[in-house]
Amino acid sequence: MLLWILLFLVILVLFGFGFTMQALWWAALILLVVWIVGFAMRGRGGRGGGGRRYSRGRSRSRR
Repeated sequence: MLLWILLFLVILVLFGFGFTMQALWWAALILLVVWIVGFAMRGRGGRGGGGRRYSRGRSRSRR
């Protein structure tokens, strides 16, 4: 009987590990999509602002 309980516990642990790994893969996929969308949105609107900040920094260093 003890052997069956240990076998059942091992099965539960392996099932839990498999479920957790599946959930982590889905979370990683969602975060990858969010990162790509954020990168694309920043690339369109953020270039002008970054250039202005750099030019202000250069003009201050020349004074």
